[in-house]
Amino acid sequence: MFAPSNIMGARADDRPAPPMVITARSHPRAGLVGNPSDGYHGKTISFIVRNFSATVTLWESPELEIQPARRDEMIFENIADLVQDTHNFGYYGGLRLLKASVKRFHDYCREGGIELHSDNFTLRYHSDIPPHVGMAGSSAIITACLRALMAYYGVKITPPVLANLALSVENDELRIPAGLQDRVVQAYEGLVFMDFDAAHFEKQGYGMYEPLDPALLPPLYIAYTTHLSEGSEIIHNDLRGRYRRGEQVVLDAISEWAGLTRQVRDLLVGGEGTKIGPLLDRNFDLRREICQISKGNLDMIETARSTGASAKFTGSGGAITGAYAGEEMFQALENRLAPLGVEVFKPHILEEPHAAGD
Repeated sequence: MFAPSNIMGARADDRPAPPMVITARSHPRAGLVGNPSDGYHGKTISFIVRNFSATVTLWESPELEIQPARRDEMIFENIADLVQDTHNFGYYGGLRLLKASVKRFHDYCREGGIELHSDNFTLRYHSDIPPHVGMAGSSAIITACLRALMAYYGVKITPPVLANLALSVENDELRIPAGLQDRVVQAYEGLVFMDFDAAHFEKQGYGMYEPLDPALLPPLYIAYTTHLSEGSEIIHNDLRGRYRRGEQVVLDAISEWAGLTRQVRDLLVGGEGTKIGPLLDRNFDLRREICQISKGNLDMIETARSTGASAKFTGSGGAITGAYAGEEMFQALENRLAPLGVEVFKPHILEEPHAAGD
């Protein structure tokens, strides 16, 4: 799940060992079907996107330090640069994510009776994940940080518990509304079917998670533009309030999203992945029926569908995913979405094997 790199131990001679350096990574995800029902005891299928990553580097140091990245800087060339930076990254960078992750990891270990050594460290992060397009860039930073801390302190945490811990960083420490889908697939990696029925949590403290073989998927694309970026908390806040009030149309939608997810899972496992396209379309159409969708996002969906491909949000807007048939259709996706300022790519889900001798 993570690969500590350049971890050095004591050497045979008397020279001091170089400091321990750990690098941990996590990747964005795309919701294939079922989102946003994960926050409401629904079901989802999601897959990891290895085309981008969040990387956290940790090394021993005299004091505990968290270093800022580009999105945390507060020095700008001019007011236009400030405005562009705010558009790209919002008003909050990644420092709060790292600080909250360290604090929550400490609390988790203390609550579990796990004693941590007293050596200090410095944390630094880097992320090339497109911000605010519904691909879980923030939770990727948190998951990478937790993996680095696990390696540094020698603490083992199972994937379902790691997902809960990552969610608690945002929900409990930062008061950011979010669901488990992102954190589960980032903890497991690959392609995962997730059932968030309350009964599973009552029995074992987490949902029922089933890793699936990505080879079962039809060809998928992802398309995104940061011009349509929007924080997921906007839709979550609206849906959560309506859900708590028992609004029937929302309850019915959550039930239908869960049903669509089960159908897609069964088609994939049954070797009929090429049939999932209409179900992905319905996932978005149902969202459109109960939520307000911006014109730019609708244009992106409708343009993608005009090629014959299916299209739905990967998260809460700004990025879409769907199934396509053949290279000609993929080229049509690129050509028709380009005038909208939308980039299209094929997601890498599996880790590419190293070349011989690596």
